[in-house]
Amino acid sequence: MLLSMTGFGEARHVDDRITAVAEVRSVNNRHLKLITKISDAYSSLEGDLEKQVRLLIRRGTVHLTLKVDRPKVASDYRLNLVALSSYRDQLLSLGGNSASTPRFADLLALPGVVESSSQSGDDPSQDWPILRELVAQAIEKFQASRAEEGRVMSEELRALGLSIEEHLSQVEVRGPEIVAGYATRLLERVQALVEARGVNIEAKDLIREVAIHSERADIAEEVIRLKAHLTQFHESIKERESAGRKLEFIVQEMGRETNTIGSKANDIEISRSVVEMKGALEKIRELIQNVE
Repeated sequence: MLLSMTGFGEARHVDDRITAVAEVRSVNNRHLKLITKISDAYSSLEGDLEKQVRLLIRRGTVHLTLKVDRPKVASDYRLNLVALSSYRDQLLSLGGNSASTPRFADLLALPGVVESSSQSGDDPSQDWPILRELVAQAIEKFQASRAEEGRVMSEELRALGLSIEEHLSQVEVRGPEIVAGYATRLLERVQALVEARGVNIEAKDLIREVAIHSERADIAEEVIRLKAHLTQFHESIKERESAGRKLEFIVQEMGRETNTIGSKANDIEISRSVVEMKGALEKIRELIQNVE
């Protein structure tokens, strides 16, 4: 089953203690590149999260985002009485005997009077089971989106492979006709020379010339190899695991055989079929660049 290298998955968790959102998205890359963005208080879990992703994803630039918020409670805030007293005394001393007592609202707005306890004081490992399951859910949705896109690509790749097979069949039929046509044209030219100039041509010379051309224009081996590559191409699309790298290699070999057929045959009809096969191969290359 082919998997696309692009996909998106999201999962959310809300309870009395935390609100968390996990997102996994990816774009094309020949190798696996993992970029994580995690709430500061849970940065110590980055290594475990990366291992979780690498177990299931092999190629692509993967962005993993994990946002965790903990609702504030009364115990998260406290007054710094030392700072509060210092501010009050300094303000009173500046005003002298006529100074009025500063308002609490004004004092509370001053820096350092109200302190907020950091969420990092909690142990992130306590939330790991929840976050691990949350990321697993996001990855599952991410994988589902990649599988669906991979299914669509598989259908397109199969259709393009069948198109190449169709044109290759035409090439295979046309191949033997090239030699026969060359022999006929050569005989006609020889007969014209004999009639015009009375030149004698040995039959063995004609046979040798036709044999040389036949060897140069023989595309039977290339056709057989290209058929084998096409069979492997279709089998790779149906493999249990996504085979992007394998498909890249197979298509490279298919392109090499197609080019050789075009250059050896030197025939208009075959050249037309080769052009169509090259067009299909180019579309296949574009598609498999997005296959894991």
